[in-house]
Amino acid sequence: MNYVERVLNNIKEKYSHEKEFVQAITEVLESLKVVISKNEEFYEKNAILERLVTPDRIIKFRVPWVNDKGEIKVNMGYRIQWNNAIGPYKGGLRLHPSVNESILKFLAFEQTFKNSLTTLPMGGGKGGSDFDPKGKSDREVMAFCQSFMTELYKYIGPNTDVPAGDIGVGAREIGYLYGQYKRLTSNYEGVLTGKGLTYGGSLIRTEATGYGLLYMTEALLKKHEMSLKDKKIVVSGAGNVAIYAIEKAYQLGALPITCSDSNGFIYDPNGIDLALLKELKEVKRVRIKEYLNYKKDATYYDGKKPFMIKCDIALPCATQNELTLEDAKMLVNNGVIAVLEGANMPSTLEATSYFKEHHVLFVPGKAANAGGVLTSGLEMTQNSMRLSWTREEVDNKLKTIMNELYQNMLNVLKTYNLEEDYVLGSNIAGFLKVVDAMVKQGF
Repeated sequence: MNYVERVLNNIKEKYSHEKEFVQAITEVLESLKVVISKNEEFYEKNAILERLVTPDRIIKFRVPWVNDKGEIKVNMGYRIQWNNAIGPYKGGLRLHPSVNESILKFLAFEQTFKNSLTTLPMGGGKGGSDFDPKGKSDREVMAFCQSFMTELYKYIGPNTDVPAGDIGVGAREIGYLYGQYKRLTSNYEGVLTGKGLTYGGSLIRTEATGYGLLYMTEALLKKHEMSLKDKKIVVSGAGNVAIYAIEKAYQLGALPITCSDSNGFIYDPNGIDLALLKELKEVKRVRIKEYLNYKKDATYYDGKKPFMIKCDIALPCATQNELTLEDAKMLVNNGVIAVLEGANMPSTLEATSYFKEHHVLFVPGKAANAGGVLTSGLEMTQNSMRLSWTREEVDNKLKTIMNELYQNMLNVLKTYNLEEDYVLGSNIAGFLKVVDAMVKQGF
């Protein structure tokens, strides 16, 4: 049994109850075998993998808050600081009933590699709570956020840990969190990203993950002498990533034909009405089914996922493990060319393997959706310099770095004489940078 297998078996045995975490570790370590095998003694002697799969610290705390009825509610809060070898911990805060330690561990682990790929000096972290902001009043959300930050502020800072938004955490939540951080510390500093433009936020931050996803798609197709023009794109989700992936897809000449939420999906053969989608999800905050009230040519599929629709490109932008083996088979049977992950680990391991077996171009989330954290890094830079770049400047930097990221994956594959496998390319490229820093800093 080699070094990778020993570490992996230990993780599977020790954390068998944390399926998302084990899935993420398995996917990464399996892809690193080609690198580890070339110098196994060195990696094992320095316990590189054991250090890499173990977080620096896990912070858990109680979050009490009072609802509009005067009732005291209690949720769990978390911050997982995984690895800061190349910079301060960086990663989102997620507010959703599904949040647990396993999910946040997998996200923090993945974030470490994603941040390494961006070429910016950021370590990996993640956090959040099982609090559900849906259906809550602004006052209730504020009460929760203030209580959450009252504990979290002790462990974060602009040079220590810089949280951002994630599922359930948008501009409203970031504002409440930042306001409480200032009250507690008396410091006005870039400790959170995704802030409002009036108090240190960056232009393009809301759009960044979706835009970056399409820049990566464009680079991938260009390598294969194709373009996005007139390509039909299936998008899952209806949050920021999906909305702005759809927006950039239109700008690059493609035709996005679906969007979804947890209840079902909309198929519009004429192309998703972007203005209507923004009105429904960003202003009215209603279910995607309401789209039918305005567009009679569209079809709503209750309880279904959009991967059953024939397309050229699929962009899963909702949540982890949404794209299963059965979904992958439908996409392949319908002639999909490429699948790029807009969400974090939205494809199961079985689905990922199926795409590889059938020669579908596949780019994992740690590379394809890196635009969000990348632009958070640019926001950190602007905060440190006490200035604000224009929309065009940020967008150009985003596109440039996403193209550099894609080229870095290709270079790694070429160095190790590997086929065009972007799971391998992203994992190896991220790994090499983090490990180099870890080794040079000692332990």
